Amino acid sequence: MSDGTILIIEDDADIRNLLHFNLAGEGFTPLEAADGVTGLAMAKEHVPSCILLDLMLPGMDGLEICRRLAATPETQEIPVIILTARGEEMDRVVGLSLGADDYVVKPFSVRELMLRIRAILRRRRRPASGVVDGHGIHLDPEAHKVTVSGQEVLLTATEFRLLEDLMRHAGNVRTREQLLDKVWGYSFDGYARTVDTHMRRLRSKLGEQQKYLETVRGVGYRFSL
Repeated sequence: MSDGTILIIEDDADIRNLLHFNLAGEGFTPLEAADGVTGLAMAKEHVPSCILLDLMLPGMDGLEICRRLAATPETQEIPVIILTARGEEMDRVVGLSLGADDYVVKPFSVRELMLRIRAILRRRRRPASGVVDGHGIHLDPEAHKVTVSGQEVLLTATEFRLLEDLMRHAGNVRTREQLLDKVWGYSFDGYARTVDTHMRRLRSKLGEQQKYLETVRGVGYRFSL
């Protein structure tokens, strides 16, 4: 993975130029693609540190790119931030369920986007902690592997961090704001739904063990003891 390289897949030239200028000013190396097919090919060739991905693209849309990135071993760990129009809420939810890490709504704050990119890159550099077990779930951060009742379960990087945080705080309620700060590296008003979307996806992958991920209504989530 190319540390510091950010791939922009966006068909709007003005937005690409704005992102390129600001990313370069922050010390990153920006790469650009104006359509989905080219963007996917560049992701596989360069394996960037992060991808900024528009949903509405010529050639191949952003949701299909998310699917293909997640299905390819060389690219499935690349963090993806979706760039989405305000009216594309359902597509944002689908994108997150397909493995995207985050989304920003156009028109977006460049400063906020830069903070999110840096938060994602800090998470990638975080040293691994020891294994954690509970209710038949075995989580090994160093191997980035989760098994449930002895069977490996494939999680996205964000789902893995979410489960790890809940398991390391077993018995304690974790608010959405705490999870945003710990798992995503920031907490902004209006993004609690990001946590809920990833939680639904995580539960769907844990089978019967999902019952140990409890919802505490009006507060957050808890991994039961």
